[in-house]
Amino acid sequence: MEQEKQIEKQIEKKVEKNIQKKDIFDKIMALPGLNIFESIYYKYKEVLLYLFFGGLTTVISIGSYSYCDVALHMNPLVANIISWILAVLFAYVTNKIWVFNAERHGVKEVFLEIINFFGGRLFTLVVEEVILLIFINKLHFNSILVKVAAQFVVVVLNYIISKLIVFREKE
Repeated sequence: MEQEKQIEKQIEKKVEKNIQKKDIFDKIMALPGLNIFESIYYKYKEVLLYLFFGGLTTVISIGSYSYCDVALHMNPLVANIISWILAVLFAYVTNKIWVFNAERHGVKEVFLEIINFFGGRLFTLVVEEVILLIFINKLHFNSILVKVAAQFVVVVLNYIISKLIVFREKE
């Protein structure tokens, strides 16, 4: 019971913080017709924006991978690293600004945040590379289908790492 009250207070605090600091997405949700979803939006804003930007990151990743793999005939593992670089740069900026609203002060805090973000993404890159190696190089599955399936695993792992390690709120 006490834990539920603490969770409710944390949600209320986040909702209040989100209402005070309006970004472009808040303004869109305030438009006539969309404003009926405002309470749900503010309650789940972080997850909704993560899914939105995660989807765009996935499009960047799969699009650049497909171009390198199909058009340029690169090795799938090399194509994946190139797509990873592009996607991670996009993800860092969008996660920092819109998803987690991470406010860091000082060079040291920002540097640690960047190290944690890219370190976490390196971990999921290794996971993805192993999936590609096994299913494309060893089992000869379709390269693009494997890349798409691997993205689901990567998105979930990246959210967990970003939420619990990189952009966690300071107490």
